[in-house]
Amino acid sequence: MGGSTPVSGRDHVEPGGPALTLALSDQVTLTKISVGPMDNNAYLLTPEDGGSVLIDAAEDDTRLLSLIDGRPVAVIVTTHRHGDHWQALPSVAEATGATLVCGRPDVDAIATGAWVEGLTGAWDGDEVTVGDGVLEVIGLVGHTPGSIALAFTGGDGVVHLFTGDSLFPGGPGRTNSPEDFASLMDDLQAKVFNRFDDSTVVYPGHGDGTTLGAERGHVEEWRARGW
Repeated sequence: MGGSTPVSGRDHVEPGGPALTLALSDQVTLTKISVGPMDNNAYLLTPEDGGSVLIDAAEDDTRLLSLIDGRPVAVIVTTHRHGDHWQALPSVAEATGATLVCGRPDVDAIATGAWVEGLTGAWDGDEVTVGDGVLEVIGLVGHTPGSIALAFTGGDGVVHLFTGDSLFPGGPGRTNSPEDFASLMDDLQAKVFNRFDDSTVVYPGHGDGTTLGAERGHVEEWRARGW
């Protein structure tokens, strides 16, 4: 460590520490917390009217239910099938009665792993309503077959992109084969970088956020290194 002071990145929260609250629009507020031993991010989008949307009931149902604080939750979205992103899903789903959504190709894996029923599969072009806005579902094949990102356009026109484990500061999420890596990179380029501008804010499944502008110039470097 050399005695240096760690520099926190965008929208930083400490594992187990206080939540961060941001206004995404005049009607929708975002709250981010880090839960569990793998620094998993959980995101709660709360509209002025209507039920909230929780992205990744990752770990620590006690903290997540405390964050929800009895407010209605309309939908819980799970970004992909890996267990650290749904450990708290059964208990939070039972407590809230929320509709459960995940990427269509990951439905069976999450239903079996988390032992939940009634999962709705979503993919490109589907939407999840939050207040007077929507989260657009974007399928990104590679980290898992059914990984999804969710795009919310704020009142100022800035896009807020929840990427699960498909995109982080510094590169794409982990893949298990050259074919999966190529698939993820192709989807990120076509469905994310070619669609959204540099002001787009990225909220990943672990750690700090970034913007597409900060990452765009490195895409070909990622392809060249192969991870």
